[in-house]
Amino acid sequence: MIETGTLISLAIYFALMLGIGIYSWRATQNDVSGYMLGGRQLGPGVTALSAGASDMSGWMLLGLPGAMFVSGLSAAWIAVGLLIGAWLNYVFVAPRLRTYTELADDAITIPDYFEKRFQDDSHALRIVSGLVIILFFTLYTASGVVAGGKLFESAFGIDYRFGLWITAGVVVAYTLFGGFMAVSITDFVQGCIMFAALIIVPLVAFGGLSGADGLTTQLNAIDPNLLDWFGGGIGALAIISAASWGLGYFGQPHIIVRFMAIRSARDIPAARNIGMGWMTVTIIGACATGFVGLAYARANGIAVEDPETIFIILSQLLFHPLIGGFLLAAILAAIMSTISSQLLVASSSLTEDAYRLFIRRGASQSELVLVGRFAVLAVALIAIGLAHDRSSSVLTLVANAWAGFGAAFGPLILFSLWWRRTTFAGALAGILVGAATVIIWVYGPFTWNGAGLGAAIYEIVPGFCLSAAAIYLVSLVTQTKPGSVATFDRVDASIRAA
Repeated sequence: MIETGTLISLAIYFALMLGIGIYSWRATQNDVSGYMLGGRQLGPGVTALSAGASDMSGWMLLGLPGAMFVSGLSAAWIAVGLLIGAWLNYVFVAPRLRTYTELADDAITIPDYFEKRFQDDSHALRIVSGLVIILFFTLYTASGVVAGGKLFESAFGIDYRFGLWITAGVVVAYTLFGGFMAVSITDFVQGCIMFAALIIVPLVAFGGLSGADGLTTQLNAIDPNLLDWFGGGIGALAIISAASWGLGYFGQPHIIVRFMAIRSARDIPAARNIGMGWMTVTIIGACATGFVGLAYARANGIAVEDPETIFIILSQLLFHPLIGGFLLAAILAAIMSTISSQLLVASSSLTEDAYRLFIRRGASQSELVLVGRFAVLAVALIAIGLAHDRSSSVLTLVANAWAGFGAAFGPLILFSLWWRRTTFAGALAGILVGAATVIIWVYGPFTWNGAGLGAAIYEIVPGFCLSAAAIYLVSLVTQTKPGSVATFDRVDASIRAA
């Protein structure tokens, strides 16, 4: 039986999200730039929390606490890598990408930017990168829908598959109508909710353990290795695999598109400070939730069948139903903020890089916005179909998609922004090699000591390295067409002036 207070909190949350969608629908210009990038008018605060909330999806409140619950401090290397990667992304990608995409004939999508950066009249870069976005974002979106299904099943006893439809339905509603503006404003609100929840839950659970001594006593009784960053004999490759999650930031379209939408490159330092402060607090809170939750569960004899539900369990045991509903809304916020961003980026790619390019070159702005809305719905339906497998792990699905984008796009984003000699052929080789390496690493028939290659090292490491090598070597061989050098020089001048 669902408590009345919990229902009230969730009803308020859903109403707020839908209200923002309606407001954004009325406030956004009915053109592609308005629907896909909000007219490049985001302030630093909205940019920072929107990037953070769309990044820290359901895995932040489900997957990462679950990993800490199972492995202890050794799982926190993921958090270390993510913090370093996010900071480097703000420093090396954000200012130049914001400037370059505007100067390169107002590029709206990442594939559009690649095509204009390398003057690709064949559209090969746009097609290949668009396919990569659609493939990996459909998988990524499915991970968020899985998290929503698990939430409704665990917290409310609602059928897992019905939970999938509730989660996706609300997200589709405000994304479909409000576009990028709705996604960004809801992300800001959702980021605030996540921030508060990831402070409250671990602190209250920690208080129930009689402080640090109670925590260490319970964890030592389970396994002393849980308190060791190198617990269980974790090796160098395992640490590299965990920390290498940070490499993925350079190639995540749903994150770096926020840099394209901020109103000015001059606002990026402020956005970086806000974003990194928010991320540091929330990621420490997520790790603490799993870590403290393990000790609390043992101390109180609580059976935890699925480690990825520890946040849900604590939120319902420790708080009044009204507060518990707010905390469940934080999980929905994490899930929905990422799904909406992914749906919009996949939709923009289908609209700009497929429909406009191959079906209706002369389509009006209002027609393209309508197509974008249909694309949001189509991708959501496919993701729901993929999410029907109840045994799917949120963290595993996210890891595969994160690696795919990080390896396919990350090296090319960096090379395209910082090395003027990068060529079209090098760019195409980098995308293909990075994506193919991840796919083979995850789904290929090769094994390491009887297990998949991912058991040896996270697939983003070989994918990122081989992609970077392909870009560099192929560009050296094909220096006859080094891309848009004139625009590159204008970007340099603009960054120096700022």
